[in-house]
Order: sequence, then structure tokens, then C-alpha cells
Amino acid sequence: MTQPADSAPQPHPDRAWFTEARFGLFVHFGLYSAAARHEWVMSNERQTVEQYERYAEVFDPDLFDARAIARAAKEAGMRYVVLTTKHHDGFALWDSAVSDYSVARTRGRDLVAELAEAVRAEGLRLGLYHSLIDWHHPDFTVDFVHPRRDDPDAHTLNEGRDMARYRTYLHAQVRELLTGYGAVDYVFFDYTYAHDRDGWRGKYPEDWDAEGLLALVRELQPQAVVNDRLGIPGDLVTPEQYQPDQPMRDDDGAPITWEACQTLNGSWGYDRDNTRFKAPDLLVRMLVDTVAKGGNLLLNIGPDGRGAIPARDATTLAALGAWTRLHGRSVHGAGPAEPALAEAVAPGLPPGVVLTQRADRLYLHLFAWPFAHVHLRGLADRVRYAQLLHDGSELRATRTDPDQKAWNTTPGGQPPGTLTLHLPTARPGVAVPVVELFLR
Repeated sequence: MTQPADSAPQPHPDRAWFTEARFGLFVHFGLYSAAARHEWVMSNERQTVEQYERYAEVFDPDLFDARAIARAAKEAGMRYVVLTTKHHDGFALWDSAVSDYSVARTRGRDLVAELAEAVRAEGLRLGLYHSLIDWHHPDFTVDFVHPRRDDPDAHTLNEGRDMARYRTYLHAQVRELLTGYGAVDYVFFDYTYAHDRDGWRGKYPEDWDAEGLLALVRELQPQAVVNDRLGIPGDLVTPEQYQPDQPMRDDDGAPITWEACQTLNGSWGYDRDNTRFKAPDLLVRMLVDTVAKGGNLLLNIGPDGRGAIPARDATTLAALGAWTRLHGRSVHGAGPAEPALAEAVAPGLPPGVVLTQRADRLYLHLFAWPFAHVHLRGLADRVRYAQLLHDGSELRATRTDPDQKAWNTTPGGQPPGTLTLHLPTARPGVAVPVVELFLR
């Protein structure tokens, strides 16, 4: 995360909206959605450009409803939406002036324009994903993830390919996206692999002119936050398909802006036969865990080959919405608990309690429902009111008498300054119950 010595520091745009939002929707959609077996199907199956182009002939997103997607995101409690404008297969979802390989040419649609309008209509922020990789472009050189890497004559395929020409094309498409769709709040580039493998050279920041791309964003959309996948420092880091085990920090130990990128079932694009879905309550726990560590959660759906939200995805989004409608203020605008508070209460908390804080509210997310009591050490003089967040029902809170020993049916033995919350025996019927504490 340190700035390269030969790179002038780039000023960060205002990221307050991003950390306030905490929860966003990723939408992976493209020709691979018609193949319905992973967004990397072209590479995984070593398909040639000619073999893969058959999907462009039949791809018809007649059920792609940008308004329905934006509405589903909002109702799920998400505050921004990121759309794949072009994935690694090179097929564009907008009307690109420098390429005929787009849905505008095959179906007369501009899905980027449609989603941008719908997202803004719902009061959400707009993010655009753009792949730096392009397996369709004739000048993009073969490497260790390219579909042609295992051809018998693979190492001769790069003869005549020119990454300089490809860079010109890449920058032209990025310029189109940054000038044709109004204000863009988030630019998600994907991705740099700056290492060599299996006798192939990877793709390094200079292959994209990463500095030039970042400068282009700063020039045309100065308010937009940019991720870290150009291979040079951006405005946030993007751990993918895992949950960091602690708050993310830079090399000097200072907190950084970060976003966990997660799928519903391990695939980003529509994958018809993949049934390894995360349960909604697990996703809620992942959201809470992310916010408690100071991060955002960008959760993906993959519309099917006709552009519809799959029924399983829609059900999951609705379940997340049912939780965020009641508990949104424990994540939106929230973050890690104050270190002193967290340190004070940690020794007495039962297993499975995760803390977030928003201003003068401390939130206890009870992943496991304890019996009868939660003891909060050091908070006897800090809490003025306690309630269950989902229904606003008061929780009785008593100060532990330090002289009281535990005996028969009387709890005791807690250290001085402990506040004891008295919980109902029955676990509330929500994915993750939350206690809201009003602090003095």
C-alpha cells in the first residue's frame, strides 16, 4: 500500500459517501451469462474468439430491467450499484465508438445508460466496472490466463500483437464511459497481475499505463473513488472472496478504506448449475463483520442469460432487505466501536457478539443468542438506554453490585462498573438480533 517511489501522490476524492454507504450491489452481466457456466468460461474452456463469438449472435437481454435491479438494490439496503461495462471477454454493454463488439451493435441497447438512469432515479450512487483485460482484442497479448495459452503454437501468437495499440483502445473506451453517462461515483478497474508464470509474462501497470488511466479518471470524474486494481495505489483496497480477519491497515498501521467483494455462490457471472449459495443470515453476518472492521461489502448478483435477476438471487436480496430495513442504522454510517469501549466490554461478552458504533450509539450484533444476560464491563455509567433494534423494545439494564456474589438464582460476581442487560429467553425472529445502546 505504499506509494511507488517514481509516482507522484494522487489526492484522494471525498470518500465520506462511500464509508457512509457500507453496502453496495455488484452486477456481473455479459455474454458469459448466456453460457451460464462462470464468467471465465472463455478462458476456462480455452475458447477461440471465433468460438466465443457465437454467444454474441444469440445474446438478447430482453429481460434486463435496470429499474428492477436498482429497486432491488435499494430495497436490500444497498447504497450504490456497480455494473460490469466490459468483462475480460471484451464485449461492451454500451455503444462504444471504437468497437463493434457490443450489445449496442447486436441488439441496439445501451445497458450502461439504462442502469445509470435507473440507479440515479432510486437515489443510489453509480459505479462502473471495467476490465483492463480483453481476450477479444487482436492486440491483447497472450499470457497465462489468456484462452489461447495452451495452443500448440501459443508462443507465436504474440507476433504482431501490440499492447501499445491495445492501450490506445483501452483508454478510448474508458474515456467514453467517463464522459457519456454523467457523474460516476466509483470506478472499479479489474485487474493487474504483475508476475510471470508458466513461461508467460503477466500484465503490469505499465501495460495499461496505469498512471495515465488514474489521471484520466481524476481529470474527467474528479469526485470518483478508484479501486486498487490498476496495480498502483488507488482510493481503496478490494479483498475478494474472503473476509479479512481484522481491520485493514497500511504499512504504517493506519486504517485504510476497503471493500470486501463477495459473491452469492462463488461465481460472479450467471452459473446455472452452481448451487453453493450462501444463506441470507450468513450474508448478514458477513456485512456486520465487514462494517465492524471498518470496511464496505460489495455483494454480487449475476443476471441470467436474458438479463433477469435469478429467483434465488432475488429471494436473497429480499431477505437482506428485511434485515436492513429494521437494522440499517447499525451498518449504514457505522464503523468499528471506539477502541476503549471495545476493549472494556470484550472480556465479558458471550461468544458471537460483534460491535459496531455510529456516533453515540453502540450496537451489539448477537450472532449466537445468549441465555438471559449480557454483561457489559465498564459501561455502567456510559449507557443511558438499551433496546432491541428490530422492534424498539426496551431491555432492562441493571448495574452489578460489586459486593453481590452469585448465589442460587441471583447473578453476581461481575467487576465494578458492569452493566447487565436482561434478554428475553426466546430469540427474536430476525437473521441477526441487534441490541442498540444509547451512550452518554
